[in-house]
Amino acid sequence: MAELRNLSEARDLTRIERIGAHSHIRGLGLDAALEARDVSEGMVGQRAARKAAGLILNLIKEGKIAGRAILLAGQPGTGKTAVAMGLAKSLGAETPFASVSASEIFSLEMSKTEALTQAFRKAIGVRIKEEAEIIEGEVVEISIDRPASGASSGQSSSKTGKLTLKTTDMETVYELGGKMIEALRKEKVQSGDVITLDRASGKVTKLGRSITRSRDYDATGPSTKFVRCPEGELQKRKEVVHCVNLHEIDVINSRTQGFLALFTGDTGEIRAEVREQIDSKVSEWKEEGKAEIIPGVLFVDEVHMLDIECFSFLNNALENEMAPILVIATNRGITTIRGTNYRSPHGIPADFLDRLLIITTQPYTEEEIGKILEIRCDEEEVDMSKDAKLLLTKIGVETSLRYAIHLITAAALACQKRKGKTVEMEDVSRVYGLFLDVKRSTQYLMEYQNQYMFNEVPRVGEEEAME
Repeated sequence: MAELRNLSEARDLTRIERIGAHSHIRGLGLDAALEARDVSEGMVGQRAARKAAGLILNLIKEGKIAGRAILLAGQPGTGKTAVAMGLAKSLGAETPFASVSASEIFSLEMSKTEALTQAFRKAIGVRIKEEAEIIEGEVVEISIDRPASGASSGQSSSKTGKLTLKTTDMETVYELGGKMIEALRKEKVQSGDVITLDRASGKVTKLGRSITRSRDYDATGPSTKFVRCPEGELQKRKEVVHCVNLHEIDVINSRTQGFLALFTGDTGEIRAEVREQIDSKVSEWKEEGKAEIIPGVLFVDEVHMLDIECFSFLNNALENEMAPILVIATNRGITTIRGTNYRSPHGIPADFLDRLLIITTQPYTEEEIGKILEIRCDEEEVDMSKDAKLLLTKIGVETSLRYAIHLITAAALACQKRKGKTVEMEDVSRVYGLFLDVKRSTQYLMEYQNQYMFNEVPRVGEEEAME
């Protein structure tokens, strides 16, 4: 339980925010009636797909479905991943959301079924409840006895001291050891602070300054928080909740280095016996009211890259009582199922297709492309003129939305080079000439094919035979 506590604390570290392909997505952009707004929470267009995802979201939140599978199917660049990311953001932090690309399953140093099992268990959360003994009160006095002159001043373990805490009803003096003195020093605890001490872990949390000490200083900082002196007993029992997923519990119990293996990535294959024991223990906690299972969402992108063995495994895995919601995406039409000679819609076997709720995405209109590019300009903090946005929208319509998005930062750098403040049409035109889109690149390749190595261009008859 201590390792689970360390794991949940490690998650509180500040994350470095970076601008990614879908960092502008904040949710699905739906109203209370699950109707899709035109532009909301970073989402534009795809109203039918967003509404369908909203219905799935409600069912997940209510805990009414588990072990179901949803397919997001559509042409490249029509917002399939954006819908999945919007679903993830709308779920909130407590519902697990795991994402994996199908090609990763074959590149990991473990079997395909083990990689899929780990992905499944990452998407199943466990909310563990435990009662912790805490001491909560206002600091009256801290006195620290310095070590003798012969001892090293850097050894905090040799220090001792006393901490006087009080509530409105009582006051007690506690003996302090070196570790507790160091914890108090790190939190900069002083007389007049209201603190809590976790007796099991020794963690010190400063709640704020006591209201009775508000007149001690003529001026206080804007971040200073004043709280009332606690009432009743100093020692209290408090319910603490730890949210982890099944994969994290698997790793903690299967590796000698415990939860540190989660940071190194060296999880390796986990034995089935370990998982069975964990499932049994979690079920026991659930019956006792100590834990709650939260089925989350597993998103598998480029699902057509999975082979027939993986699809057979998924068929079985979805029938498990602790299976998450499986959301898969593909941009393929009728193609060969990997590992067979048979062709099928989206490269997915017919028996697995029968399990799926299918959500389709449609190509964006010119107006929608313009709105998406405007959102991306705001996200990337690029000031672009109206004419430049119109030109970029036209480029997006004629080439692809992804290509147009890539030109935003490039045009901003071109503008910066000429020491301008606003991206103009000339900047967009310049980078359009520097970076080719797929159509122009293919045209160039066909024109100068003879000058490339291994330039075996298939003849007309050969092309028909290949098709």
